[in-house]
Amino acid sequence: MKKILLALLFVIFTAGLYAQYDSKITIETLLKTDTTSIGQKINYPLTQHPEVSICKITIPPGASTGWHLHNFPVFAYVEKGTLTVESENGKKLQFNEGQSFSEMIGLKHNGINNGTEDVVLFAVFMGEKNKPLSVH
Repeated sequence: MKKILLALLFVIFTAGLYAQYDSKITIETLLKTDTTSIGQKINYPLTQHPEVSICKITIPPGASTGWHLHNFPVFAYVEKGTLTVESENGKKLQFNEGQSFSEMIGLKHNGINNGTEDVVLFAVFMGEKNKPLSVH
């Protein structure tokens, strides 16, 4: 009886989560993680002036972001192309169209487009007002 009651409560709770949306709307989780792409634990920065920025970034063929680092969590989705990310510790990662990832925190890295078409990605920066999104 206890298991049936718990199952019923779960169904009611879950239905409540999606009841706020029209039944035609679908929700697809693109990324759910508690670590960065290289396994660092994600911690939110303590700041008195938090600011979230969502940016569309286009990297032409042969171009790179230049070596930089982020002091706060950054989450990205590759809409088009393939992005290669090199880190200062020698690790190389590749993110393809349709992939999401959590960027490195406090570690220098360089995003490179080695392909023949633009890389287009959307990035969410969990930053701070009047502070740069990255440090070069």
